[in-house]
Order: sequence, then C-alpha cells, then structure tokens
Amino acid sequence: MSLAQDLPAIWNLPSTDMRLKQRIVRILIEEIVADVDESSREIVLLIHWAGGRHSELRVKKRTGQHGKCTSLEAIEVVRHMAGRFPDELIAATLNRLGLRTGVNNAWNKLRVCSLRSYQQLPAFNPDHPQSTITLEEAARRLHVSAVIIRRLIAEKTLPASQVVECAPWEIPAEALASESVRSAIRNIKSRTTRPRTHIVDGQQTMFSEG
Repeated sequence: MSLAQDLPAIWNLPSTDMRLKQRIVRILIEEIVADVDESSREIVLLIHWAGGRHSELRVKKRTGQHGKCTSLEAIEVVRHMAGRFPDELIAATLNRLGLRTGVNNAWNKLRVCSLRSYQQLPAFNPDHPQSTITLEEAARRLHVSAVIIRRLIAEKTLPASQVVECAPWEIPAEALASESVRSAIRNIKSRTTRPRTHIVDGQQTMFSEG
C-alpha cells in the first residue's frame, strides 16, 4: 500500500502524535496561497504540493474570523504587473513594498507564479516585442550610469512610468533618440570630461578629470 493510501488512516488514528502530523504537512505542502471569493463568501486555498501538483480547497468565510490570506494589495500588485514583468521582478517589488504572503513569508518566483496562476493572470513572455525598456537597459544603450538615467527621469527629461510604487521603471524605447535626451546626455558627458583649473604654487594648471 502506498503512502498516499496509508496517509488518511495514519492521520486519523487517535494515537498519531500532532508533531508527526506537522512533519507530514511540512514535507507534503510547499506553499498555500489564499484568496477570498466575495461572491460566494468563501476563502479559497490554492495548495502547492511537493512535486508540482496543485489543488483547491474552499472554506466558508466566517464573519469576524481572520484568515491567513494573501492581502488584496499584494494581489492587485501582481494583477498590474503580470505579463509585463518576470515573476522574480514581481516578487522583488512585493518585497520592497513590505508585502508578505498569507503565511507571512517573503515573496519569491514560485510563490508569485502560484498566485498568478490561481488568479489566471498572464505570464511574462521574453520573446514578445516590448515597447518599453528598463532603467538598466536605457543606461546600457546610452552608455551612462543608472544614476544619470534616474536623474533624467527625476528632471522629466526622460519619460518613464511605474505600474505601481517600487516597480521597475518602464521607459519608451523611442524616447532615447529624442533630441532633448541626446542633448542632456551630451551636456552631462561634457561636464564630466571638462578640464579643471587648479592653483599650484600660485599658478593655474589645467588637466582633465580622469
């Protein structure tokens, strides 16, 4: 008889120690993602089992009872970012916002994937053409540091947006070719390479910043 067949009998034995049950749960269950179905007033649990299987469990919501559910704020962040960013970037955003899973864990790629799948939200497709680029990609294309790109965004020289607070910046790729951006980059680069004048023994000396 397999463990799956034996497990219910072992679990229901009066002599089975609670610590044994807890160990079994830790071995078999990797993560539980919780949501609330307001239409049916049920708490919906998506159980992620070891081995990659998923199952759904619905529990009637009781008034005044607090359940360890994924917050609606976290769900909304995932909803806005799904399809536009990889799961690991969504997880990083959730963690920067200080949001936790329903069982108070930090977010990671697997947990975001489980929640996104349960919510039937699209996955990010790296092969799909993107009209925007990240801050880091903009810095690479313009041959400047990320700090300079952040400055251009703050000065509104370079248009950029975030789907939610703490999410990666999205920059229109065509904006990098605009004259205002190119001019700003030229001015910044010229300032960093402009010769400086120093006084040495009462005389001025000039040298370039190295």
